[in-house]
Amino acid sequence: MTSAREAIATLLDRRREDATICPSEVARHLAGSDKDWRARMPQVHEAVDRLFRQRAIRLSWKGTLLEERKGPYRIGRAAP
Repeated sequence: MTSAREAIATLLDRRREDATICPSEVARHLAGSDKDWRARMPQVHEAVDRLFRQRAIRLSWKGTLLEERKGPYRIGRAAP
């Protein structure tokens, strides 16, 4: 079974360096064929919070960097 952390890394690896992903994409990836992606969102948020605290990812919304996960957000690679 894929963890949310692994799913985030996999999806980011499939994108351009400056691209972002939506948390719901991660949840859909985790849900796979069972389609109940909404049930995976708490797991995604927990992984995002952990990765963000570790500065392994960045969060943004409409091009503006966020200082915390609050409201809608996109997930991107951490700045080098």
